[in-house]
Amino acid sequence: MRKTIFILVLHLVALSSCHWNGEGGKAADVDIKIARYDRLQYEYVTMNSFSALQKMNTDYPQATKLLIEDVLAIGKVNDTNINDRMLEYYADSTLLTLMCDAEEAFKDLSWIEEKLNKGFKRLKKEVPTLPVPRFYAQISALNQSVVVGDSILGFSIDKYMGTHYSLYKRFYYDYQCRTMNPDRIVPDCFTFYLLSHYPLSWQPGRTLLDMIMHRGKINWVVTHVLGYESFEEEMGYDNQEAQWCKEHKEALWETMLRNGHLYATDPLVVRTYIRMDPFIPIMGEKTPASIGIWMGIQLVDEYMKKHPDMTIKDLLLATDYRQMLTDTNFKP
Repeated sequence: MRKTIFILVLHLVALSSCHWNGEGGKAADVDIKIARYDRLQYEYVTMNSFSALQKMNTDYPQATKLLIEDVLAIGKVNDTNINDRMLEYYADSTLLTLMCDAEEAFKDLSWIEEKLNKGFKRLKKEVPTLPVPRFYAQISALNQSVVVGDSILGFSIDKYMGTHYSLYKRFYYDYQCRTMNPDRIVPDCFTFYLLSHYPLSWQPGRTLLDMIMHRGKINWVVTHVLGYESFEEEMGYDNQEAQWCKEHKEALWETMLRNGHLYATDPLVVRTYIRMDPFIPIMGEKTPASIGIWMGIQLVDEYMKKHPDMTIKDLLLATDYRQMLTDTNFKP
């Protein structure tokens, strides 16, 4: 079984089917319904159902192509024996248990639909031109958590079974399991949807400042459109980590400046600040995971406070992070 935990963000052609066609709706037209592609997968695997397979291929052809070629990476969707290969892949006893548990845990997705609708209504008011993707649930066999296309977004219910789900202990560290709770589905969807529309590709010359402020502005927007009470809550920090951030904010900033990290282009330095591993010592002690992104949110928040006329749309388009930092004159 592949154990990759990275979230796949792809620019794909629109998913064309009788269910998913047309353009994204206007703010007043937001009415998100999550397609239960996962149930077709479950029916096909557990019952060898030709009817379910046919619906996967005819009703959701791009989701099936994405699953086979990119998520599972087991071949091309038009390979002569690809259906048998997919059936064999999911026939692993651990995966069968995972599928059954996921279907039981996510019988009802209405609470996710409610949060997605509320968030996209707020987002569309700020950025009316952003299309609303078609959402679907899938079972990725513990591969990608979220996949994003030009007009589709799929999330993997098997990657959100809860921190204490027993099967996770066999494949993930505890700190990784913390991000696999059901309440992370909606913020993950919004985060990687926005990153797909406002990407900052890695290239020579990109600094840590570029990376943390870009991610910071995305998380800042997600915090606001989803109505989180704090940036720490949006980041998934617990009370102890939130307290650490409050107590060490000034010292962390001084450390970044003193060591010249802010304008560092070394990928190792950048990854130290943005990686999910919470056990990386930066100030001689262990910091919360992705502490650089948290600091990026603070920079963006200070910038927005000093520029009250700045809209979310303009913020998402802004990329001159060095100038933004200068304009902010950040002093924690």
